[in-house]
Amino acid sequence: MKYHRLNEIIELLQPEWQKTPDVSLLQLLSTLAEEMTFTGELAALSDDALIYHLKMRNSTKDEMIPGLAKDQEDDFKTALLKARGFL
Repeated sequence: MKYHRLNEIIELLQPEWQKTPDVSLLQLLSTLAEEMTFTGELAALSDDALIYHLKMRNSTKDEMIPGLAKDQEDDFKTALLKARGFL
């Protein structure tokens, strides 16, 4: 499971790092942490926070978070029936 997360971070970091090749990896991570308004030490930055930030970094403000988009139902009745286990 950890290899999947590592591969995902590498896939998401690579295009962002290639945009600014003169920046070191720690400088890039520091910039990403600042964008996230993360105030702790970089060692405390979680993988999940970094993954979600990289996924949502170039999206519009009204775009849904990828993990939530799969569960969205446009019809309230259908959503209610699924939540209660009828569908």
